[in-house]
Amino acid sequence: MEIILKKEVAKLGHADDIVNVKNGYALNYLIPQGYAIMATPSAKKILAENIRQRAHKEAKLRADAEALAAKLAEMTVKVSAKVSENGKIYGSVTTMQIADALVAAGVEVDKKDITILAGAVKEAGVYEASVKCYKDIKGTFKFEVVAE
Repeated sequence: MEIILKKEVAKLGHADDIVNVKNGYALNYLIPQGYAIMATPSAKKILAENIRQRAHKEAKLRADAEALAAKLAEMTVKVSAKVSENGKIYGSVTTMQIADALVAAGVEVDKKDITILAGAVKEAGVYEASVKCYKDIKGTFKFEVVAE
């Protein structure tokens, strides 16, 4: 079944994408939850007109995302955590802690968009993380885990 996504759905597509999915997935989940609509000919015409009108807005969003990615590349954020005497962290550093540190540094990002590239952070030191700024634009930055 062909549908038009109204919102971004993980591993399926972004808003305004036309995708093919199984009938049950579309009728029982995507459409009732408000994530998609049926891709009728009239809905496709409306989508084409909306995309045409939104083209210049998209260019501005891309430029803002690229500026954010460039700003993040220059940053090193400090995240404080309780550390034992031998340098091990009690627990681990989470994306929420990194998002809070970025907000303190003046960058607003959602914790869902942050990915720690090194896996679980269990020791004090310098690590890298990436932030999804826009559809296909990602910014990487370094964060340093320091003792409280």
